[in-house]
Amino acid sequence: MVISRRSRENPAVRNFLLRNLGDHPNDIAAVAAAKFGLSRNAINGYVHRLIGAGLLTGQGRTKARTYALKNIALHSSSPEIVPGLAEHDVWRKQIMPYIKNLPANIVDICQYGFTEIFNNIVAHSGSAISLIKYRQNYASAEMTVADYGIGIFEKIQKDFGLPDSRSALLELSKGGLTSDKANHSGEGIFFTSRLFDRFSITSGDLFCGLTLSGTGWLIETRDLADYQPGTVVRMAIGTDVTRSVRDVFGKYTTKDLGFSRTHILVCLGRYPGEQLLSRSQARRILSRVDRFAEAVLDFSGVSEIGQAFADEIFRVFAAAHPGVKLLTANASPDVERSIAHVRGSGVTRNASGLGAL
Repeated sequence: MVISRRSRENPAVRNFLLRNLGDHPNDIAAVAAAKFGLSRNAINGYVHRLIGAGLLTGQGRTKARTYALKNIALHSSSPEIVPGLAEHDVWRKQIMPYIKNLPANIVDICQYGFTEIFNNIVAHSGSAISLIKYRQNYASAEMTVADYGIGIFEKIQKDFGLPDSRSALLELSKGGLTSDKANHSGEGIFFTSRLFDRFSITSGDLFCGLTLSGTGWLIETRDLADYQPGTVVRMAIGTDVTRSVRDVFGKYTTKDLGFSRTHILVCLGRYPGEQLLSRSQARRILSRVDRFAEAVLDFSGVSEIGQAFADEIFRVFAAAHPGVKLLTANASPDVERSIAHVRGSGVTRNASGLGAL
């Protein structure tokens, strides 16, 4: 019996190529050959068959050749924002028909994220039109939801009397922030940003992006050179993700689904060129934290903090609010020493299970 070449393929090699191509468009063959102990010619055979299967595209020749995942779904539309427009109807008509063979848990995550973000457009943006994009390839599903109204950071800044867009971003990231408590919980963006592998908001003069890595969040914020009217939200998730909406909600809610635990990305309280040193910076980060039973202070991207900053949070605030449990995550040794010093305990209380929020 003759065994076909395809039947002798290692599925792990095939999956590795497809899952890691985004990080290695120019040298994926070399990376895969080193990982699996195969020749470059053998790996190139896998690559050529993936191109033939319609999963990859290649451009250029020999050493200059680059590869990319081929889209298996691509759709965009511009729904008008009219009175009574229901976000679940837009989801059902504009996104759901274009999803190709995603596991149910990922479809649920996409539905939650899309409907929460689109509802914000309808309720708060004042925009007459929206922009929706959906793209899917072998490795990921991505959605873009945009409007042309008042930007999200400008809206929050005005509604809550905040000094600037960075303060608005910090408050938004904590969750539970809404100017319309009768109709909104203010939790949608908090949970949506933690459901996806990559989540970003671009609005006004500010960009903020969160990427989930193996150890926690990689966070990027930057001031934009040009003012961007409206708001653009981008969400992406791997097609092999196993977490569910329930898993993520369970990290931050009580048994009755009360939103009791906030997760604060401490670096969002820092302006460009600053270090976190002062008590006023600490108080800015602690705004509204007394409304939660537990607060996880995530120090991703923060290498050190000042003693006054640490003292204000872990001694002064902690003593004044004994009902709020303060935990830390992703703290560097220097940050841990500063916290331990003001607590007088020699140790910090770390949050569990936050490596992959």
